[in-house]
Parts: sequence; C-alpha cells; structure tokens
Amino acid sequence: MNVWGKPDPRQRRYLSPVGIIWQSGEPSAPRNSESLLRDDPGQAVLGAEDLCTLANQGGKSADLLLDFGREIHGGVQIITGNTLDNKPVTVHVRFGESAGEAMGAPDNDHAMHDLMVPLSWLGCAEVGNTGFRFVRIEVVGENAWVEIKAVRAVLLWRDLEYQGDFECNDELLNRIWRTGAYTVHLCMQDFLWDGIKRDRLVWIGDMHPEASVVATVFGGHPIVPASLDLIRDATKLPGWMNGISSYSIWWVLIQDFWYARNGDMEYLRRQRSYLLGLMDLLRSRVGEDGREALDGMRFLDWPSWGNEAAIHAGLHALLAMAMDAGARLCDYLGENAAAGQCLETRKRIGRYVPAVGNSKQANALAVLAGLADATEVNRRVLAVDPYSRLSTFYGYYVLEARAAAGDYAGCLAVIRKYWGAMLDLGATTFWEDFNLDWTPGAAGIDRLVPEGMKDIHGDFGDHCYRGFRHSLCHGWSAGPTAWLSEHVLGIRPVQPGFAEVRVEPNLAGLEWACGAVPTPHGLLRVRHVRTATGGVDSTIDLPHGVRRI
Repeated sequence: MNVWGKPDPRQRRYLSPVGIIWQSGEPSAPRNSESLLRDDPGQAVLGAEDLCTLANQGGKSADLLLDFGREIHGGVQIITGNTLDNKPVTVHVRFGESAGEAMGAPDNDHAMHDLMVPLSWLGCAEVGNTGFRFVRIEVVGENAWVEIKAVRAVLLWRDLEYQGDFECNDELLNRIWRTGAYTVHLCMQDFLWDGIKRDRLVWIGDMHPEASVVATVFGGHPIVPASLDLIRDATKLPGWMNGISSYSIWWVLIQDFWYARNGDMEYLRRQRSYLLGLMDLLRSRVGEDGREALDGMRFLDWPSWGNEAAIHAGLHALLAMAMDAGARLCDYLGENAAAGQCLETRKRIGRYVPAVGNSKQANALAVLAGLADATEVNRRVLAVDPYSRLSTFYGYYVLEARAAAGDYAGCLAVIRKYWGAMLDLGATTFWEDFNLDWTPGAAGIDRLVPEGMKDIHGDFGDHCYRGFRHSLCHGWSAGPTAWLSEHVLGIRPVQPGFAEVRVEPNLAGLEWACGAVPTPHGLLRVRHVRTATGGVDSTIDLPHGVRRI
C-alpha cells in the first residue's frame, strides 16, 4: 500500500478538564456541567444521559470556563448530544493561557484563539492549534441550546523521554528545572519554536537558551539542526537571519555549542560554505579601530530596547564571542586561514572597550566575551538590585556571568525569586518576559481576577507583548534548566561530544544535588553531597567513551 506525504513527528493525547473556573448564572446556568470533568472515550452516543446542557434563556448566554490544569499545545474536541431541532448550533470558543485571557479578548496573532464554531447534532468538532490552558465555551443565538457529552483537549507534542534530570534538597529549584524542561518540550513542534501561542516561529537568537535546554534534557535531538538549517536556507548572505544582525551571530554560537555537546562532524561539515561566508560578513562589520558596525535590526532583548549604548556594547561583545566560536569551528573543519582571520579580528575587537553603563544584559555579555572582569562587573552591576532589570531571555546570560564570578549563591537566589515568582502566580511554563514590579496586588493566571486586584496577564507587558498578546510559554525563558545542570551539577564537556568532561559541582548552600546529562555516549550521572566539614562528596558514573579531567 502506498502512503502519501510525510509522517507527523508529533503524537496526540486527549486530556479531560480538571476544573470549571466559572459558569454563567440563571436563567442560563449550565446544567450538569460537572459531567465534563469525567474521562470520556470521545464518541457521541445515542441516548446518552447526564450530559452537560448549555441553553440560552431570557436573553442570557449559557457559558462556562474550563481549566485543563496546565499549559498545553493543540486544540479542543467538543462531542455533542442533542441540539435544538437536531440542527447545527454555534458556540463561541476562546482559548487562554490565563483565565483572564479566555474570559477577555484573546489575541489572534500567529494562531487563532477566538473562534465561532458550528456544532452538529451527535457529532464531534475539533478546533484550535495554539498554546492554552483554559477554554471558554459560550452558546450563540436566541434560545439556542446544545448537549455536550465531553470537551477534551488535544495535546499535540513530541512524545519524548526526559533523559536528563536534576534533583536537589530544594523542591522549588526542582520545580523550576522541570518547568523549564516542559516549556521547551512544548516548543518542540514542527521545528523549535519560540512560543506555542505567539511567536510560533524559528527565531535563531531565541534558540540559544532553547538549544541549551534541549541538549540538557533530550540530548542531540535533530530538531535543533533542522531549525538551524531552516533559517540558514531562508537567509541568503549578506542578509541577516530573521532580519537581525545579532541573530546571525547567535547561529554561529549555537553551532559552536551544538558541536561541543554532540561532536557531529558530518553535520558541521555541511555548514562549511555558509559558515565561511557568514564569518567573512561579520568580520567586515568590525572597523579598523575594533568597533562594531552591524546593520539590520540592532537587538539584544526587549528590556534593553532603546538603550543605544547598551546595544552597542552588547553587539560588540557578541561579535567577540562569534570570532572565538568561528575560530574553533573553522579549526575543527581544517580551515586554518579562516580560523586565523577570526582570531586576528578578535584581537582587534579586544582593543576597543565601549562604555557599558548599568545594563545587566550588556555587562553580562562583556563578561562572557572576556572583555570585562567578572568579579568587578558582578560587584558593580549584576549583584546590585539583583532582581530588577532582568528579562526571561537574557536572565540566562546574567546567571552565566555571575557564575563566572563565582557567585553561585546569588544565582540561586535570583532563580528562586524571579523564576519562582511565575510559579507562585500559577505558571506551569515560563513566560516571554516578567518583571517583579508587576506582582504587587496582581492575581495569578489560574483564577478570575478579584475586584480590586490586577490581572498579571492582561494588565502588564511592554514592547510587542502588551496584555494578552504576552506569551506565557516561551522557550527563551527556560535558561535555568540548562544552568542548574551545568553549574550546580557541574557538568560540562571539555572536548567535542563529551570525549572529555569536567565535573565541578557548586552546591552554594544546598545539602545535596543529583542528576544526569545525556551525552553521545550515554547518560552521565552524578550525585553530590555536602560533608560535615563543608566539602562535597561526589559519585560520578561516566558512560563508556567519556574521560573525566
């Protein structure tokens, strides 16, 4: 038998709602709505009893809001019984990442979240392809009514084993690690998306934290190279990936990271031509005095938008990092002349040090590029008012820079307070952005906003993510998952593909931590326990083919 087309790498799972957040009152109150909380086989049945009935009466619409318990990607099935005169009835379906979004006016950008759906008598309608947790269903039409046998969420995802893991004596850190892993897992759809509700695109810069989490949790999953290649092939030089010069730099940095983790020379060789051309282009944007002169959209992250000094300093640092990474990649490929040109340009960049100011983003990049002293920058900028002027994207690089200064306790404090606050507000995935200044007097996303309180979703946000347009499942926000495995467990490759590895734990006040990181040779497992004398007793299980140095 011939089979046409390509298989979908994703699988479907059906989920029943776990709660009813709200429903309309008399005279149009839903009848037997609790029946929607039971598991259902998803098949309409003649003569079925105890169905939920939504009937419009007295000019009022029958309406209810369902909670599926956690953020998911996919749509919803509505299985019906009887309808008025056995004819189709229309319902208004609204998806929300928060209860407030589903009760308000959801944003129809990248995916439809606000739809009119016809339902047939004794039928099944499936609608939606987005990120959501809540679904609101409202009957449309005077005196219209419908019996609903079931409402099932259709989870569409890649059914993957979590190979990597992390656990310590602080359950909040464990939850944060798992939430970051789940956030990126949901974003692993056709390609590695940035968000599942909005920004269902491959943004190369945003992919760097995501690729770090993929490597930490799922190993060398092919979705990362497929996504890198997608944008490479869509971007003809001298164009910039996604129209953003720094994102072409991030493509180089991800290639360097991915080869370090997986050692896939066959894949790297396929990048040779584009890589050499891109490095030529990047070198052409460095002046004789070492200053960067990148064109295109000049972007680091949204909270630094408009801070021209910070953007200049950050792009300067990223170019330095790109030259280091490009030199390594060219060296691996045997392109000695190109590697030498990268190193010469890197030296020229290092002779110019732009003013950075107090931007945490730009200062963190300067540290990671080796253009600034980590201890001094941490003391002067990063550890000052440590929970402000962060972003869920570049917060990862702030953590990396503070780790370079040895301030692991400060990093864990930021992870607990900043990322932990999203969990306190009902998050089951991490958000596009977050600011602790939003939290006073704000209600969580998992309930309707009480009188006198603010809606943490609808009332806040900035730049392109104001109000309900704000994505509450954004892969770039998951950096702490990768950070905890690399710095607390202390696992990092020294030679490509984990041929050699360094294990240097940093418990920073924790009593113990254990976990695993996938390598091309198998799982590398560790357990670290603080001793009575303040040292650390480590048990390390290396897979065959990995040497510890």
